[in-house]
Amino acid sequence: MLNALAVATVVIVGLMVGVEFSVAFIMNRILDALPEDSGQLGHAHGGRMLGALMPFWYIGSLVLTAIWAAAGWHQHSAGLVVTAAGLLVVSVVMSILLLVPINNRNKTWTPETRPADWKQQLNQWGRYHYVRVAVVIAAFTLLVAALV
Repeated sequence: MLNALAVATVVIVGLMVGVEFSVAFIMNRILDALPEDSGQLGHAHGGRMLGALMPFWYIGSLVLTAIWAAAGWHQHSAGLVVTAAGLLVVSVVMSILLLVPINNRNKTWTPETRPADWKQQLNQWGRYHYVRVAVVIAAFTLLVAALV
């Protein structure tokens, strides 16, 4: 049963990492290259879509990792899983304190209502997101190492 939990956790966290990596290095670049207001509208729509899904994915990944850590406390890889859980806590805290406030503003913007500094705000979100991606990649790497 512990092995099934570990594999499910690694798969779910790995998929989350893939989505976040894609947002950082593919989707944002595509949206930023679109003409006129299309990119800003795309960022707002993406903020609404992913903003609704990602809280459950982040919290779910953290909960699964915490359950794995507790259930496998006696195993030699427990330290890796606990450290990964700590990194996922960091990613959740970063999201709540740094990324969500910008996203909550961005998802309501239209070309008519966006603030003058909207590009700077999206760039700030992007910088925070790069750090968060690094944190979740580190957590995923530790989980994979614990699985092996």
